Amino acid sequence: MTDQEQALELARAGDWERAHSLVQAHSDTLSCLIHGYLHREEGDLSNARYWYRRAGEAMPDNTLEEEWERLHQRKRD
Repeated sequence: MTDQEQALELARAGDWERAHSLVQAHSDTLSCLIHGYLHREEGDLSNARYWYRRAGEAMPDNTLEEEWERLHQRKRD
């Protein structure tokens, strides 16, 4: 299991700290998107926007559940 996959699973299980630690160590696009998602989940939207921009995307206007699903699907692509 990759760090990104594990971070998504940890986020789903409510372990924000461990999920954040895993993606913080990486700078690839998916890690930045997951990092942004985690900050959305935390409620830190300015930090979330930063990470989405770093991934080359605008912060999406979807639910956290929809975003988790999108990122989960993206890791398989």
